[in-house]
Amino acid sequence: MLLEKEREQVVVYCQRMISTGLTVGTSGNISIYNREEGLMAISPSSMDYMVMEPVDVVVQDLDGNVLDSPRRPSSESDLHLICYKNREDINAVVHTHSPNTTTLAILGWELPAVHYNVAYSGGSTIPVAPYRLFGTMELAEVALKTLKGRYGCLLANHGALAAGSGISHAYALAEQMEFCAEIYLKAKAVGEPNVLSEEQIIEVIGKFIAYSSQEK
Repeated sequence: MLLEKEREQVVVYCQRMISTGLTVGTSGNISIYNREEGLMAISPSSMDYMVMEPVDVVVQDLDGNVLDSPRRPSSESDLHLICYKNREDINAVVHTHSPNTTTLAILGWELPAVHYNVAYSGGSTIPVAPYRLFGTMELAEVALKTLKGRYGCLLANHGALAAGSGISHAYALAEQMEFCAEIYLKAKAVGEPNVLSEEQIIEVIGKFIAYSSQEK
């Protein structure tokens, strides 16, 4: 079976995405890119993630050709493929409809650095990509443009997009984006939140990098 390890990981993280409330039903999607093979493993379209098995995960090349799986790939496969084609630092993508990030996306509000964990995105804010119809190349293109210089963005009236060097990085960012969005909305409900400066976030990013290098 092609990309057996990656397909197993897609199943694990899709089920985690459901159980932790980062998405509901069959919405949202996850992919992992094997850069050596030049192939992507992506969750299938319209399938209950809790009964999904590795064989159901779709393997595609960078041209979008399906190479292995009886299922159809996620309707957002272009959203994933465009990241792998244009960003060598991205090897996994997690797209969610998490409640609080989606609320911000509906409001058209970027997520400022109200908590230092916004720095997981690689920037001092998490911006909003303009609305485009789901499942289209137009959405993929505006998402890629909005991701410039960072790993996370919101998709107007749609959801959130988190990318990373690997699936653990991308999924952790999706979790942190939802956490930060929730506390931002709560803070806005009772007052005006204090926001960390760009210089403070740069300092946090430096510390994250130092921790990461110590773990290797």
